[in-house]
Amino acid sequence: MALDEPTTNLDYENKRGLGCALAQIIASRAAQSNFQLVVITHDEDFVSMMKQELSSQTGFTMPERYYQVSREESNDGRFYSKISAVDWDDL
Repeated sequence: MALDEPTTNLDYENKRGLGCALAQIIASRAAQSNFQLVVITHDEDFVSMMKQELSSQTGFTMPERYYQVSREESNDGRFYSKISAVDWDDL
């Protein structure tokens, strides 16, 4: 499953509801070897909500890191994508 900017135009309550629903899906499908979820978002509050829901309500253990893609300008003026592993505790 892939979600691209799923919180666009959502108010706080709907964003929280989506985060809770996704956390439940992740927890229930975690044992499946063929389940993948890709969430593309700029909304770090939403990522924090999902982390909180997964760790406190479902008992699901969080992976150590998530991946953040950013855009950086090089010395020659070109822009490149940079992929960084970010510890959940740094969020």
